[in-house]
Amino acid sequence: MNLRSKRGAKRKAEVQTGALNDILFILLLFFLIVSTLANPNVIKVNNPKAHKDTKVKQNVVVSIDKDQKIYIGQTQVPENQLDSLIKMSIEKSRVGLDTPSVVINADTISYYGEVFRIMQSAKKAGARVVANVH
Repeated sequence: MNLRSKRGAKRKAEVQTGALNDILFILLLFFLIVSTLANPNVIKVNNPKAHKDTKVKQNVVVSIDKDQKIYIGQTQVPENQLDSLIKMSIEKSRVGLDTPSVVINADTISYYGEVFRIMQSAKKAGARVVANVH
């Protein structure tokens, strides 16, 4: 004879997890958004503020136009004399200066090889180089 009723049978504990998926999804989105906003690799540094205009004085200006013609100042220069003429221009502007600067104005379709060649010639002659590509 079974005296136990079905009502008094052992009940198993249950946990309702229906809303758990929604909560986890919202937390995941929150942490993804927050992690993209906070960059731990950034170090805040106070950069100095200039009181004057600190543009480089243009001692020697070398230009390359869209037709790959090279100019020192307003004078067109043949490619085979470029290195020697850059060196002469730097030596002329060296009077009264420790380090003259060479500014390179290059068109956007000019060859990078020519720009680098001018940079190397100016560095060999002991000048600072500023490249400006339009």
